[in-house]
Amino acid sequence: MVGLPGVGKTTRARQLERQRGALRLTPDEWMIPLFGDSDADGKRDVLEGRLLWTALRAAERGLNVVVDFGLWGRDERSALRWLFAAVGSDCRIEYLNTDHDTQLARIRQRLAETPEQTYAMSTEEVLRWRQQFQEPAEEELRGGPPPPVPEGYTTWSQWAAVRWPSLPDTYGGSSTRP
Repeated sequence: MVGLPGVGKTTRARQLERQRGALRLTPDEWMIPLFGDSDADGKRDVLEGRLLWTALRAAERGLNVVVDFGLWGRDERSALRWLFAAVGSDCRIEYLNTDHDTQLARIRQRLAETPEQTYAMSTEEVLRWRQQFQEPAEEELRGGPPPPVPEGYTTWSQWAAVRWPSLPDTYGGSSTRP
C-alpha cells in the first residue's frame, strides 16, 4: 500500500486482507499499542523492519501479504519489490491518493472516531508530508523491474537493512534483480 495518511490505505488493506486471505501488516496497529506514539524515539523503523521480515517469510511460504506502510519514497518501494522477487513472490503496488481537503477531513474523522488507533496530525505536517512524498512512476505501478540500487550499496537487500535496521541483509543477489 502506497500513500499518505488519510487516503484510505488501511481501509483498502483490510479489504485485500479479507478478499485474499492475506496477512496484513499495519505499523500503527503495533506502534500505538506498544509505544503510544507513531514513531516513539525512532522505534518505527525498527518495528517496520521486523514486520517486513515477517512479510518476506510469509511470502516465501506462499502466503499473501499486504504491507500497509505508506512507502513514501521510490527507493523504499524499489527495495520491497526487489526483496519480494528475491523470495519468489510477486509484488504489486497499490497507490491511493486524494486531494488535500479530503485527506485532512479523513484524518480528523479518524481521530474523532477512533483516537486509540491514531494520533493527531497538524495541517502543517500533512502539507510537509505531501511535499516529501514521491509519487510512484508508471513503471512501478506496472510491475517493471526495480531500478539499480543507489550508489554506495551493492544490493537492494543491503539498502533495506540500512533503511529498516532490524531487517537482516540476507537476500544477497544482483543489484537490480534477484
